[in-house]
Amino acid sequence: MVNTGNTNTVKAAGKKAPRIRPGMPRLFRNERDVLKSSAPKVSGWATGDIELKIGFVIIGVILVLGIISIFYTPYDVYEMNTSVRSQAPSMAHLFGTDNFGRDILSRAMVGARFTLLVSGSTVILATVISIVLGLACGYIGGMFDEIVMRVMDAINSFPSILIALVMVSVLNYGKLTIIPALVIMFIPSFTRIVRTGTLQYKNAEFVLCNKVYGDSDLRILFVHILPNIYPLLLSSVVIGLSNAILAESSMSYLGLGIQPPIPSWGRMLKEAQDIIFSTPWAALAPGLMIVMTIVGLNCIGEGIRKKYLN
Repeated sequence: MVNTGNTNTVKAAGKKAPRIRPGMPRLFRNERDVLKSSAPKVSGWATGDIELKIGFVIIGVILVLGIISIFYTPYDVYEMNTSVRSQAPSMAHLFGTDNFGRDILSRAMVGARFTLLVSGSTVILATVISIVLGLACGYIGGMFDEIVMRVMDAINSFPSILIALVMVSVLNYGKLTIIPALVIMFIPSFTRIVRTGTLQYKNAEFVLCNKVYGDSDLRILFVHILPNIYPLLLSSVVIGLSNAILAESSMSYLGLGIQPPIPSWGRMLKEAQDIIFSTPWAALAPGLMIVMTIVGLNCIGEGIRKKYLN
């Protein structure tokens, strides 16, 4: 009931709202704002908002450089010009040139495109496969669960770099043959995360209620269980993407990843190794790209963990 005789007092369901004083700021003109104002302030670092902002800014810059390289680079990444070989950073070449006279910034931009393409494709494929396997193992259980998880244990028992080397050798060297080699490395960890979440929720009350209402198993898995798992899975996928970038760079450094003349960050570091004392800036751009990308992804992963899991 509203008391129209006094505009400063409102009664609803027997509850008296706070009296509005003439000098009270507009922010406190309703009860919700008064309660909100009395709540303790939480730091952006505690909620993960600051990490998310920093991470998205860093990754956004790297993505923009990679996308721009599709249409434009300051110089041709494949053209060799001995007249400007081993030049130090300048206004003409912001990160200098290598021992073949190629612009290092242009090659790093193109390297971002291929490195992110390989790493992103790897994580996406591994995530899709892991979601199917993890949901099936956790929901079905029994012998199927035992067989699949023992295979995952067998894969984990081998060093991941050794599996990648074997796969690349079997598939022959090529621009994208490293992707299936890296996918195998990430399937076991992602599968375990999804399986654990499925085991946690498959006997929950809301799942049992939906079974009673006649929902199919696929609907229960993908509509009711998976949305409750995705925050933890998403955080792991983001961290896995940073690990995929490191793995791809390592493989390219060893000469088993993206093959020349296509530039990649790991390959650029390998080429800079022989001239590191005479041309140290040759390793600056690819090294900085790798470090900043890993830092950005780790910030996003930590922000997601704090925001959704705490």
